[in-house]
This record gives sequence, structure tokens and C-alpha cells, in this order.
Amino acid sequence: MQLTFASYNIHKAVGLDARRDPDRIIAVLREVDADIIALQEADRRIGQRASVLPRALLDDTRWRPLAVAKRARSLGWHGNALLARRDFECSFAEPLDLPTLEPRGAVMAELQLGDQRLRVVGAHLDISGLRRRDQVKAILKHCARRERMPTVIMGDFNQWGRLSGAMRAFGMAWQQITPGPSYPATRPIARFDRIVTTPDWGYRDSGVHHSAIAAVASDHLPIWATLDLHKKQAAD
Repeated sequence: MQLTFASYNIHKAVGLDARRDPDRIIAVLREVDADIIALQEADRRIGQRASVLPRALLDDTRWRPLAVAKRARSLGWHGNALLARRDFECSFAEPLDLPTLEPRGAVMAELQLGDQRLRVVGAHLDISGLRRRDQVKAILKHCARRERMPTVIMGDFNQWGRLSGAMRAFGMAWQQITPGPSYPATRPIARFDRIVTTPDWGYRDSGVHHSAIAAVASDHLPIWATLDLHKKQAAD
């Protein structure tokens, strides 16, 4: 099985022109055309935490939002949302509480396609850096309490160094993919957006999605990685 995963901090659908334009975000997602997508800042931070992407817009795409929200009008938890191709079956989904000094969380889902099962986690970690390592450890504990299966963790890690700081909490048992600079969108220099996997996955390719519309749709550019999951690895 070969799948493309993507992560995109959509900045509440507010572009660099200061316009909130969910249609523009959907257009970028169509350009990336990933199988599974983790979104950050997908909900408003005040009031009812309503999604900035109307579900009617998603109904016209190849993806459906996974049930990780705690609030009726939200798409995710603390802005973290997961989208998956409609032919995936979702057997489990939940929001994850993380240790934090600011509003932060993560979301987890377990999916099945044919006889292959996999877990995906979307996260947006602490800006200050004071709790990022604790947050990574908390995500790994959430994964460990579930059945072992091929796992992909992705999101905005807010971490400058590739293997320093919070990334050390993954240890040697996880593969870290840093596709390239994705922030700020106009002239990216920071590699905040990352994808981390269990060894079940074989690396095929990865990158940062550059396009005219992506350059203005959010303050981040989307990242993606194409990975191979072999049946023998999944069974192991």
C-alpha cells in the first residue's frame, strides 16, 4: 500500500491578504491531493469554536472529516482536524489532551483499508517550547495504550531543530521526515511542519507544496510525504 500524507496549518483560513477564504484552502488541498490530511488551526479559538471549513465544502471533496471534535460546530480539537479518503473505514477516533501552558491538543484516529490498519495523529505543539517535549511524550503514551499498528504523527511541531528539543522524545524508534521550509508561506525558512512514522513505513518521497494559491491562502505551506506500507510490515 502506498499512501500520501499531508499536514497543513490553515491559519483559520485567513490568508496573507487578511481575507478568510475557506474555498481557497479547499483549492490548496485539492492541489496536494493527499490520502490523509492533518489540519491545524481548523477551528476558531473563541465562542463555539466553529470550524472555519464548512462541512458542505468538504462534502464536495474526496475526503471526510474524522470524528475527533468535542464540540458540535468544531471540525477538530484545539484546531486539530483529520481528513481521510472516503473509502477508509474509521474504527476509532478521539481528541487527545496534552500538557500545556496554552490551548493545545492533538487528535488520533485508527483507519482500515482492505486488510490494512493504520493509526494517524495530528498535532499542533506549544509555541513557547516549555512543554513541547512533554506533549510529544503524552502523544506517544496515548499511542502505546492502544493496539500496536503502523502509525503516522504529523503537524506543526513549532520546533526549529530537526533532531533537537522536543524531537528527541521520539528516540531512535521513530522515523522523522522534515520535507523542507514551510513557514512563512511567502519566503519559507522554518521547518516547523513535520511527519514522524513508525518503522513500518518505507519512505518514498516528500516535499513542501508550492503554488500561487498556497502562497497566499495561509501563513504556512502544506507539507506531504508518500510512504509505502507492506503487508509483512503491517502484520509484524
